[in-house]
Amino acid sequence: MAFDATFYALVGLILFLALVAYLKVPGMMGSQLDKRAANIREELDEAKRLREEAQALLAEYQQKRKEAEADAANIVAAAEREAASLTAEAKQKTEEFVARRNALSEQKIRQAEADAIGSVRAAAVDLAVAAAEKVIAAKADAATRNALFSDAVSQVKTRLN
Repeated sequence: MAFDATFYALVGLILFLALVAYLKVPGMMGSQLDKRAANIREELDEAKRLREEAQALLAEYQQKRKEAEADAANIVAAAEREAASLTAEAKQKTEEFVARRNALSEQKIRQAEADAIGSVRAAAVDLAVAAAEKVIAAKADAATRNALFSDAVSQVKTRLN
């Protein structure tokens, strides 16, 4: 029987497989693959947990954003109401001020009219007295003047008593 190269290759392969089986290489490979699978599973679980945490945080921040937007809307609405109130109050105060100023102006006008009428009357009385004096002086004689004078003195005496 002649041993050729294929026989030696077959014997080498059988010895190699026996050595691999003796050293338990398939078991080591299996355990390494199992460890790798476990690590991958742990990483997937960690990634899933982190994703859930991120979603929870996202939901929380979205809720906080909504609350902040609602608060901002409430603040804007309150500011608008306050501005409207202040505007109405300022308008009312302005109208009251204008009404008071108008009333004061009308009162001053009435007072000025009364003063003007009084001045015109006084001037008219002075003018009438001066004219009467001139007319009486021109038409009256000494006897009439004495009679008027004594009449005026008697009226003054009666009024003083």
